[in-house]
Amino acid sequence: MVAVLLLLFWLGTRRMKVVPGRGQGVLEFAYTFVRDQIVYGALGEKDGKRYLPLLVSMFFFIVGMNITGIIPGLNLGGSARAGLPIVLAIVAYVAFLYAGIKKHPGAFFKNSLFPPNVPWYLYLLVTPIEFLSTFILRPITLFIRLLMNLVAGHILLVLCFSATQFFFFSAGGFYSLFGVGTLAFGFVFTLFELLVAILQAYVFTYLTAVYIQLALAEEH
Repeated sequence: MVAVLLLLFWLGTRRMKVVPGRGQGVLEFAYTFVRDQIVYGALGEKDGKRYLPLLVSMFFFIVGMNITGIIPGLNLGGSARAGLPIVLAIVAYVAFLYAGIKKHPGAFFKNSLFPPNVPWYLYLLVTPIEFLSTFILRPITLFIRLLMNLVAGHILLVLCFSATQFFFFSAGGFYSLFGVGTLAFGFVFTLFELLVAILQAYVFTYLTAVYIQLALAEEH
């Protein structure tokens, strides 16, 4: 899938024109959508330009790995295997830490764990909550959200097409009619999984951009 993505972008950008052709036009539309709606939408243009390569690459990589779940012969999204979402969550987490430490060296962790204008005795409650929510739960929720959405979709497709195979080739007779229904549901869920593949890439990338923006916020 990485090779396919590289090939598509190379073919679409090797001969850039002022008036884009079909391939260049599609890629420019997709790139502009990610840039304007996700990166600049969360970070603004100034900070967004710095993290644009990472976030755009992340989006299209996740889309590609998600779509493998509906490609015949593959039929399992790369993101439905735990290793890939873990790596992506780590990348997002490192980007978040890098942004905060670079923008606010020496103060990022202090202000994250000890918010200003809070009575000192409340830090006994606030600091553990901030540590858990900011530095532990963020990467874990990114990982779980991407993994479980893809796993759930994979299970639905397996159930639909396994039932279709059973009704058509094992049950026989009147029960073959049920195979038509399960096949139709399988087709509908396949289209739905295509939507989920893009939506989950959007959510993951947007949340990463939001976390980076929170790290860059002036209160840190």
